[in-house]
Amino acid sequence: MSLENIQRFVLVLLYGGLILFSFTVLINPMRVNKKANLFFGLFLFLWSSYWILNVLQFCDIPSDPLFELGVYAVQIFTPIFLFFSVIFFINPNYRFQKRDAVCIIIPFIYWILLVNSGDNKTIHATVMLIAVSHNLPYIALIYFKIRKHQKRIETISSNTENIDLQWLIKLSFLLFITIIITVGYELFNTFIYKMHQHLVMDLLFLFIVYSTLYYVLRQKEIYPVDKKQREELLSIELESDAEQIEKKKLISDQEFEILKQKLVSLMEAEKPYLDGDLNLLKLSDLIQINAHQLSYLLNTGFNENFFHFVNKYRVQYAKELLLDDSQKKLSMVGIAFESGFNSKTAFNTIFKKMTEMTPSEFKKNHSDL
Repeated sequence: MSLENIQRFVLVLLYGGLILFSFTVLINPMRVNKKANLFFGLFLFLWSSYWILNVLQFCDIPSDPLFELGVYAVQIFTPIFLFFSVIFFINPNYRFQKRDAVCIIIPFIYWILLVNSGDNKTIHATVMLIAVSHNLPYIALIYFKIRKHQKRIETISSNTENIDLQWLIKLSFLLFITIIITVGYELFNTFIYKMHQHLVMDLLFLFIVYSTLYYVLRQKEIYPVDKKQREELLSIELESDAEQIEKKKLISDQEFEILKQKLVSLMEAEKPYLDGDLNLLKLSDLIQINAHQLSYLLNTGFNENFFHFVNKYRVQYAKELLLDDSQKKLSMVGIAFESGFNSKTAFNTIFKKMTEMTPSEFKKNHSDL
């Protein structure tokens, strides 16, 4: 098989995969993260447009200049749809505001230049520069917003592995790398040697597309489906954005110490931390106060967020299992699940963060004593 035919095959996998992937996400068979998946599906559909002209070319299907202009015109919205997909993953109750109209400014300038580029090489080069550089600020914004989300989500959830959107950070990083490579590739083509094969680039994009497919289809609902619970958790999470500059006293001084002791007694006696899906709402119901009060109690009384408070008990329970001779039959995965962790990866990561050693190292060090 010739190199050209291999490239055609990769193009079919790439373009066809993106189209199929986009419709799968738009249909959203799991009915989760509805608004986020709507925008992510549209992002994928626009992303596929970057290869449609190549597919038409090797299929010997002539493309009308007006059609090509339309393709280039909509491509400018690709990073915008990805950005708003992230916004709705982080806050499914987000409402569009007037300030969001700023996203239209660059596309508007781009359209004017695109229509008037013609045979003018300077304008054409400017259009291409805008098309590439327009992605970079959105990639940066996505990175910082997800990092902020990862910190905030710890105020309401004890297990963040499947809701921290780490896969979107990886996607943004890979897109950034491919943009840099693409720019370098085009500069090489323009000033050094004109290459007609794009196989390496297409293989790189193929890897990104199918890796993304794996993660987005596994993305669970970040917040409860129940509207009232979702709004309550979101309000607590967003309050943490202000870094509690003005801490309102939500619990009287008389009740404060009583509730602290009640919470500690509950954690030690009933062990709610063994529930892998324990969140702020569940624990607040057990202690019979609202979620805002529990968050205030943890932050003020224990100087900890919900994530650290719960996982501190899980790590201590895991230590006991690791040192218990009657539990030797349990594997590390078994100990992880018995202690309330939802995966071995989360178990190892949190255990090491809190003890400065892995569970295996902890067990070995104490077995040598």
